Amino acid sequence: MKKMNYLLVLLISIFSCNIDKAPKHFSEGALNDTFTTLQGESIDFKTILEKHKGKTIVIDIWASWCRDCIIGMPKVKELQSKHKDVVFVFLSLDRGVVAWKRGIEKYKVKGEHYYMPSGKKCPFADFVKIDWIPRYMVINKAGKIELFNAIKADDNKLVKALKK
Repeated sequence: MKKMNYLLVLLISIFSCNIDKAPKHFSEGALNDTFTTLQGESIDFKTILEKHKGKTIVIDIWASWCRDCIIGMPKVKELQSKHKDVVFVFLSLDRGVVAWKRGIEKYKVKGEHYYMPSGKKCPFADFVKIDWIPRYMVINKAGKIELFNAIKADDNKLVKALKK
């Protein structure tokens, strides 16, 4: 019986070590996926990241129809006020461009804004495995994914990632 328990503990520890292996780099598909700018132009995700090379980036995946996104917006604004050197990139899953732009204005969302025209059916969404919004990610100054998944703007993991 002791051998069985030992084996069980060993297997659990081996598999649990592999569960939280969040990627540190975006896939080629995610980097090449296209978004829409506020001016209606197409831009790939790689170019969005390259614009801020050497800076910490918070990615906020949200939508103006998302109750949790709106409730969390004051916490995002608080993060912005505490981390003025961090770039905030908002990726919208709104159902249309008009709703997206209206939401930015209505909730006074400051930062860089991009619309995901393919929504949750695109290489970026597949890579990120969007299962809930809001969804926050942190890209460090070296361009690596420091935090892959947080669903609250005051999550301790997000705050810790910004302090690195």
